[in-house]
Amino acid sequence: MKNIILMGPPGAGKGTNAKRIASHYGIPHISTGDMFREAIKNKTPLGELANKYISQGLLVPDDVTIGLVKERISLDDCKNGFLLDGFPRSLPQAEALTSIGEEISRPIKYVINIVVPESILVDRISGRRVCKTCGAPYHIRNMKPKVEGICDLCGGELVQRKDDNEETLKARLHEYHKMTEPLISYYKNLGVVYDVDGTKDLDELSKDIAKILGE
Repeated sequence: MKNIILMGPPGAGKGTNAKRIASHYGIPHISTGDMFREAIKNKTPLGELANKYISQGLLVPDDVTIGLVKERISLDDCKNGFLLDGFPRSLPQAEALTSIGEEISRPIKYVINIVVPESILVDRISGRRVCKTCGAPYHIRNMKPKVEGICDLCGGELVQRKDDNEETLKARLHEYHKMTEPLISYYKNLGVVYDVDGTKDLDELSKDIAKILGE
């Protein structure tokens, strides 16, 4: 059973790796944002409750988020596993997830922690560019367009997102470490944390993760 949490700082490549893992093992990739949108669209009681907070620009309380996670991972498509991305974000959420896992016999088996030095994260994020028209991603060093400042796909202008700068990243990293370090310790005590080197080439990193998860 591949019940997985994917962790890593902003810019570590969680989104890309999550898609690869979920696709390879045929398990759902569950991000909290997608989970909220799905529950709201399906008008589940918890989805309606979450929408009351989201529509007012408020944070969804822990008990509602935890209820939605339980609702989502209890579905049939999670019987062979699931990948959680963006949850848990706090120790109470992690403890609640352990209780849910015991209750529905779907405990967390793997916490894949993508480790990347801060200096590399700064370079990755400050060098990001995105097409203003179609949203295609680029990087000024690692994934250059054919013509500087112009999207290869649609010819749109490439721009830097407002929050893709060093100052914003350092604030996000500070928050990440404050919230995440207790989580890593919690899961290390459960013996399910596996650190992987996020500076590796994507294919190499995928191989490392596959070794941990097994085929």
